[in-house]
Amino acid sequence: MLGRIRGWQRRHWKDRSKAERVELQTVITWYVTTWFFPFAWLALPLLGGLERRPAPVIVGGLLLLVAALQCVAANRLTRPVLDHYLKRSEFPMRALIPSAALTAAGLALALVLAALDGTDPVTVRLSAGTVLLCFGMLYGLLVPVRLFLRRSAELAVVVMALFGWTDPHLGGIVMIGVITAFGACFSLFACRCSAWNLSVLWEAERAGEVEARLAVAEERLRFGRDLHDVMGRNLAVIALKSELAVQLARRGRPEAVEQMIEVQRIAQESQREVREVVRGYREADLGVELAGAQGVLTAAGITCEVRGEAGGLPAGVQSALGWVVREATTNVLRHGDAGHCSVGLRVTEGRVVLTVENDGAERGADGGSGGKGAGGAGAVQAAGGTRTTGGTGSAEGTGGSGLAGLRERLRQVDGTLEAGFAGAGVFRVVAEVPLDGARGAESGTGPGCGRWRPRLGRGPGPALGQGRRWGRSRGRSGLPR
Repeated sequence: MLGRIRGWQRRHWKDRSKAERVELQTVITWYVTTWFFPFAWLALPLLGGLERRPAPVIVGGLLLLVAALQCVAANRLTRPVLDHYLKRSEFPMRALIPSAALTAAGLALALVLAALDGTDPVTVRLSAGTVLLCFGMLYGLLVPVRLFLRRSAELAVVVMALFGWTDPHLGGIVMIGVITAFGACFSLFACRCSAWNLSVLWEAERAGEVEARLAVAEERLRFGRDLHDVMGRNLAVIALKSELAVQLARRGRPEAVEQMIEVQRIAQESQREVREVVRGYREADLGVELAGAQGVLTAAGITCEVRGEAGGLPAGVQSALGWVVREATTNVLRHGDAGHCSVGLRVTEGRVVLTVENDGAERGADGGSGGKGAGGAGAVQAAGGTRTTGGTGSAEGTGGSGLAGLRERLRQVDGTLEAGFAGAGVFRVVAEVPLDGARGAESGTGPGCGRWRPRLGRGPGPALGQGRRWGRSRGRSGLPR
């Protein structure tokens, strides 16, 4: 039974986005509210104060049955009505006819009960308000506010006149008018305001997605402009000199060799410049990544604590550890249900140690690392790239995805990566990079020098154009995917 409850929670709660969770909570609240008022305003007072005579008992029983049918009809129509308000689908007004008929039947039964003097006047008026409230919660989301208020006022006048005919006392007439007004206001302000909040939340999420896509498109355009600036002139010179070399070669002139040597030099120079352009897109600034991680996690509702400063560290260390921060932050947002994440950076014994730890992680069904945390799916346990058998992580040969890509980057600066559970529901990623190895890689003498070259379109973390802008675009929207 406990496993089924956890499975339901994972399917219907943890796997949903923030907006979907808010919407589910709102709909459940409406379901409960629909049944609460008939129970509190109708069932309890009616069962306690109903006259024990055949006619009042029959009418009271029918009134309870109609109220229950109203609740069932309201719950069945809540989702379609909400989808209509959020402009997801159209809702035909004729679908409200059964609910409207039940409302009219409930008012008629309450009026008959008042005429029979089958219970006290307060219970009669509360029952009428209950019947109107169930219908108003649906109708308030389908029509404009002014039209709803005008028709509610007209209905209040009619109801006051009908109940004034059975009980001409001024206090009773005012009371039924107040209850009708309360039902209208509650239906309008409670349900419609909740639906409006949902619409704003979904609009903000869609705007965040559009902003992220625009940021990616902007980065791609900038990358294209950079390549054009680098390659345009050089390719034009190569074309011109190669054509000149062809003409000289046809005439048997020795200058053709000199021109081809110049073409070779320009081609090599172009290759170097392209590599520099690509390398600039693949390097990550650790300070920027730490600030971006804290901002995007905080915007997603996850408390993020950052300890340590990145200033003064070699560029190679910052680039390698910056990618670790980026990948770990992505996995905290995508996997699990973290509420707190801590990022620590310290220098000890000539090594820079980065630790990313988050709660809300879960172990896999096989007892291994399920990857619901900073390490993502399938955590790496051993330093230097040994992959665990549990989980569903990236294989060793994936080259540029997830933790395998991080191992590739850290290996170039003689670094190590460890990831795994550090306690109940706590997942920890630890990356270590020696300062000497990083400086050697920068100068071209380190252990990883010359073994790795950046490849366009590959590597862990966000796609091309989602580098430093990624944290800002995700942070404004507030919702992890």
